[in-house]
Amino acid sequence: MNDQSRPKRNRPPSMYDVARLAGVSQTTVSFVVNNVTSAAISQETRDRVWAAIHALGWRPNAVARSLRTRHSQTLGLISDEVVTSPYAVRMILGAQEAAWNNRQMLLVVNTSGQQDIEQTALQFMLERQVEGLIYATMYHHEVTPPTGITTVPTILVNCFVADRSLPAIIPDEVQGGYTATETLILRGHRRIAFINEIIPMPALFGRLEGYRRALTDYGLPFDQSLVRSCHSNAQDAFSAARDLLERPDRPTAIFCFNDKMAMGVYDAIKRLGLRIPQDVAVIGFDNLELIAAQLYPPLTTIELPHYEMGKRAVELLQSLPAGESLPPTQHYIPCPLIERASV
Repeated sequence: MNDQSRPKRNRPPSMYDVARLAGVSQTTVSFVVNNVTSAAISQETRDRVWAAIHALGWRPNAVARSLRTRHSQTLGLISDEVVTSPYAVRMILGAQEAAWNNRQMLLVVNTSGQQDIEQTALQFMLERQVEGLIYATMYHHEVTPPTGITTVPTILVNCFVADRSLPAIIPDEVQGGYTATETLILRGHRRIAFINEIIPMPALFGRLEGYRRALTDYGLPFDQSLVRSCHSNAQDAFSAARDLLERPDRPTAIFCFNDKMAMGVYDAIKRLGLRIPQDVAVIGFDNLELIAAQLYPPLTTIELPHYEMGKRAVELLQSLPAGESLPPTQHYIPCPLIERASV
């Protein structure tokens, strides 16, 4: 290769420029870049082609290659508010790392829950030949995905459709509620209160079911008077906890629907001159570290498995043979216990 064979740099380098610099045909460059093993190309020629590519800084046209090979090496993720939510940003991280481990890119669009943006985002993904789609939500609930989403293999994350006709990856809310309650029982508590969300949603029913199952399995009665429902904020949880703790037969432990509620419970316990965990143990849900790790004492909580859900979604899409779709299985991901100092 010599300076005379180098193209003028008033335009981006092309495959033609690489072929001319390496002294080969464009077909040979294509075979080398795409690692076509059936082509009889010597190692010396391959090295010359790669030297020309590096010298010119040429990058293959990914769009053109995807049209030719029907493999874009790209997955799409459409979310409502996952990208901007401190609760669920790890879902993106799990999906992204799993994609990159398989040399795939992840295109992410945040729609703020607006249906017109969802439909546009889907069209954007399909035009870019994504090989699979993830439709994700910030919190676990029923959804109606945009029309045409099943044009490519699709999986839902942290949500589901009413008839369960699409595959979904969702947190095991029942197991999470069971683990929280069992943790308190194994520490010797027998009067365990539960401050639940008041707005109907899968997490409300699942965590309550897990709480009840754990009590039954350990031979403890379910006492409806120890269950309170309120909006999931610290102020309402403070009132609910104070009501529970001012009873003559107050509970010795409180399971909170989420970590924000636990903040209010902490305040109520301390206002009444009680100690955590010596007088009242507290366990939360979510593992929102900005809250859980900063409370005093640090809050023991159940983690929503956002990272694992994102990772698992990508792995399931990657496991598909070409041309096939995922079966409509509902995959339940365990919610692990994060032990700190409040139990």
